[in-house]
Amino acid sequence: MTETDLLYRVENHIATFTINREARRNAISPEAIALFHQGLDAAEKDDGVRVICVTGAGDRAFCSGADLASGMGGGNLDVFQEYARLITRLATFPKPTVARINGYCLAGGTGFMLACDMVIAKDTAKFGTPEVNVGLFPMMIGALIFRNVPRKKAMEMIMLGEKLTAAQALEMGMLTRTVAEAEFDVEVDAVLSALAKKSPIGMRLGKEAFAAAETMPLAEAVQYLSGRLAAVATTEDAAEGITAFLEKREPNFTGK
Repeated sequence: MTETDLLYRVENHIATFTINREARRNAISPEAIALFHQGLDAAEKDDGVRVICVTGAGDRAFCSGADLASGMGGGNLDVFQEYARLITRLATFPKPTVARINGYCLAGGTGFMLACDMVIAKDTAKFGTPEVNVGLFPMMIGALIFRNVPRKKAMEMIMLGEKLTAAQALEMGMLTRTVAEAEFDVEVDAVLSALAKKSPIGMRLGKEAFAAAETMPLAEAVQYLSGRLAAVATTEDAAEGITAFLEKREPNFTGK
């Protein structure tokens, strides 16, 4: 994988995707999107990868949205659809995903953030959807915004295009937690390490089940999930986890 607009690294069962355009505040380019897809291909096939971390290079920005000077600003339907496919894929990825928000997270960066299962942000980070300020509208990411944020607050953010503080973003439901800069890397690493120790097959079956049940009526969802619990309970990892619990030791999950 070419290490240009996006860096991909695997260490300790964690695959880290770093948007590597610090001079452009990690704005998204078509190349970054293509490399992101390649990285997700590699991470999905690699049994050694148990968790995904998405972040930006440097300490100023996670992602400032589309690079309007790199082919992302015109009416290029193919590029828009590749971005849409990317955030959809990230939102439905079979392994746990964590967004590490190290600075500004704006516009299309909001899509990357909200597509992840968990979002850990510096308490100094800024957020928002400023597309309206240049005559655009946050179309694709709207699907994710309305799955995370109450409608009135979402529309206020979208239509005013103002920057929000980390505290405001947390209150709106866009973040999992905010952390002071001095403890930020320690906190992120602790969460990633904890996720990497969980059962890979349990995580995969659980995420797939929750995604399928999300739009079902209550009775149907509960019935469906009871069947999926039975499926998880028959895995080797479940047997190992229960045995380890009874023996008062750490489980050794293998993903089977």
